Amino acid sequence: MPTYHIHIKGIVQGVGFRPFVYKYAQKLDLKGWVNNTTDGVHIRINADKKNANDFLRIMLDHLPPLAVVTDWSIDEVNFVEYDDFQIIHSKSEVKPNLLLTPDVAMCKDCRAELHDKQNRRYQYPFITCTNCGPRYSIIKKLPYDRPTTSMAKFEMCDVCFYEYNNPLERRHFSQTNSCADCPVEMQLFENGKLTEHFNDLDHIISRWKQGKIIAIKGIGGYLLTCDATNAKAIQILRQRKYRPTKPFALMYPNLKSIAQDAVLGEDEIKELESIQAPIVLLEAKEKQESDIAIDEINHGLSRIGIMLPYTPLYDLLLSKFNKPIVATSGNITNSTIIYEDEQARIELLRIADLILMNNREIIIPQDDAVVQFSGKYRQKIILRRSRGKAPIYINPDLQVSNKSILATGSMLKSVFGMLDKQNIYISQYLGNTESHEAQLNYEKTFKHLVSVLQPDIDLVVTDKHPDYFSTRFGKEYSENNKIDLINIQHHKAHFYSVLGENNLLSSDAKILGVVWDGTGLGDDGNIWGGEFFVYDGKQMERVAHLDEFDFILSDKMVKEPRISALAIAHNILGTEKYLKPKFSSVEWQVYHKLLEKPKLKSTSMGRLFDAVSSLLFNNDFHNFEAEASMRLEQKATGYMTNNSVKLSDSYLSDESSENFVHDIISGIISDMDNNLNKALIAAKFHISLVHYLIRVARKLGFRHIAFSGGVFQNTLLIDMIIEHMKDEYFLYFHKEFSPNDEGIPFGQLIYGLSIDK
Repeated sequence: MPTYHIHIKGIVQGVGFRPFVYKYAQKLDLKGWVNNTTDGVHIRINADKKNANDFLRIMLDHLPPLAVVTDWSIDEVNFVEYDDFQIIHSKSEVKPNLLLTPDVAMCKDCRAELHDKQNRRYQYPFITCTNCGPRYSIIKKLPYDRPTTSMAKFEMCDVCFYEYNNPLERRHFSQTNSCADCPVEMQLFENGKLTEHFNDLDHIISRWKQGKIIAIKGIGGYLLTCDATNAKAIQILRQRKYRPTKPFALMYPNLKSIAQDAVLGEDEIKELESIQAPIVLLEAKEKQESDIAIDEINHGLSRIGIMLPYTPLYDLLLSKFNKPIVATSGNITNSTIIYEDEQARIELLRIADLILMNNREIIIPQDDAVVQFSGKYRQKIILRRSRGKAPIYINPDLQVSNKSILATGSMLKSVFGMLDKQNIYISQYLGNTESHEAQLNYEKTFKHLVSVLQPDIDLVVTDKHPDYFSTRFGKEYSENNKIDLINIQHHKAHFYSVLGENNLLSSDAKILGVVWDGTGLGDDGNIWGGEFFVYDGKQMERVAHLDEFDFILSDKMVKEPRISALAIAHNILGTEKYLKPKFSSVEWQVYHKLLEKPKLKSTSMGRLFDAVSSLLFNNDFHNFEAEASMRLEQKATGYMTNNSVKLSDSYLSDESSENFVHDIISGIISDMDNNLNKALIAAKFHISLVHYLIRVARKLGFRHIAFSGGVFQNTLLIDMIIEHMKDEYFLYFHKEFSPNDEGIPFGQLIYGLSIDK
């Protein structure tokens, strides 16, 4: 009987793949072996050609829950006779060629065992199996085996050791396997005292009830938690965290409790219960039955960021507390999430009253991922791609070469990307690299991924902005390693990103790229952000843009929407009475002098949103990024709940000039003078943007349109675009990446692939 060799690539380590293969081999009475190596799973069997192919097909049709196969091969090799079928140990003799397995939420089987009084892991806070638990956050190198993770120091008890070595057990080669007899142990730090071997979860519940703020170590770092119904506790958390108005995420015990406070659709339920278990933005009900302190949580915004308990510890705590908690990243606002115990004891005690730690080391930190859906057309929008997704990206239809590329990303939504051995890795969200802490996190995460993958990088791609930390990092890396370096303009990288996700790089049709965001250095040295590009024959060209306006005061303009309003509207008749009250007399004089001097120009759609929000609703200062735009969108969405606007309600008409900005601001001022409902004006602004898109697309003669940039996180705008353009145009949006700057490194990778270098 011949011998066949099967090689399977993808997410095939840390997911129970070897015992899965073993079971099917036993079932089919096949002899041979299965092994993990640094380039996937290898299988040898004695079988004829038909049985070998049947075996492969059965496996591919019944994969383990977390497994993803990206490639496979089957070949007849030199005959070796086997007496049985064995799982043999991993070897790491060559450089890794594997997709890393992300951290995933507790599975249903473990949750059932966690609450089963007859189960030996009943209420054990670190229950896991091959189908769930930490992966990426605890790995030190490949292949993924217990000695190469932060679980190496934990010696298994006899029962766990038996499970681990029994191919018929769900925990066979579960690298995080443990139980109460060989536990991951908790420690409590409170009132300057460290309590080892802590297991009194009722104490945590009592402290929540007393209004205390508790830092809890999870999979990817510490979360700051408190009772979501306790307004005073939330106010204290805001003061200590320096987070005056940005909404807090909440964690609820179960779906039933979520339904008391928020509108739940099928899409949202699917996301909440998925193995990624992200934060999902849900529309709050008019009245919250759980009595959460909604004003303190959301400060007037209508959506609540909600997640379910994704670790057994959180599940136990929330089951006992039976109420929602605030669950926000353990950090000072704008810094990176804290994940090391010693740092937590130093930094988080400025915020938390007590800290619940554990002795399982986190190697790489990750924030929680965030998603939302548009109201009508249910378009999924990724807001933050992190725990549960990072650091892998799988797109079987995307053709990639053997290049090895580093893409260093942008600044505010800092993420880097890597292409190596035809695998694509996109890091988790790393913070705003304006801060030193985020820069250190960026460097550490990069060094870790390099140490795990051991890539031979031959090209570095950066943003065109020379002052971004990511640009400087890429430049230094290329110089130190004598690697070619190229850069790409910010918005072109956005466009390449959405092209790559939708497999449009070899499209015969011309693609119009609409990239709207806040800030990006343009090819002309000005500040772009309202851009139209054409992609044709693998060439990209800027073909249109939002009307230019003056860009003054640099970052101050970004943080103060009133300055955008002044810069955009100061020359438009009738605006002074709305603008002047926003400034002191000195500011009014100084800023007007700045507007008279030679200056930068901007085409930023984000700044136009800021200007309109300031004019309509006096949202003159940002407490967090894009706050003014979010509040403008909410007002417009509120109006659209019970009303509608048509394209004919746009501030544009067939007789309108080519100066869109002038026309829209003039129309808004006229409506304000006539005391029109401001929420209606906000809705008319949104429909005017759709009208503007249609005018540009028709003028340029395009039918295929792709959208990227932070403005397209706006769910109302997305729904309006689909509503009014779906019948005439082919529309393409992001799928796995955020339209914000987190998608930039993927676009940079795609650009790097597209050039001959």
